[in-house]
Amino acid sequence: MLTMIETLKAAAANRAAYRRTRDEIARLPRDVALDLGIFPEDASRIAWATVYGK
Repeated sequence: MLTMIETLKAAAANRAAYRRTRDEIARLPRDVALDLGIFPEDASRIAWATVYGK
């Protein structure tokens, strides 16, 4: 039972990290994002790859 709870906690932490990362990328000013080579429209894809590594 403890393993299931730990798995759920880890999944919730990953989801929170994904949402934070996605939101931060999406909020970047366009000129700053483009200087970094990031397109704000790709925020979901970038955040997913960062958090989940896929």
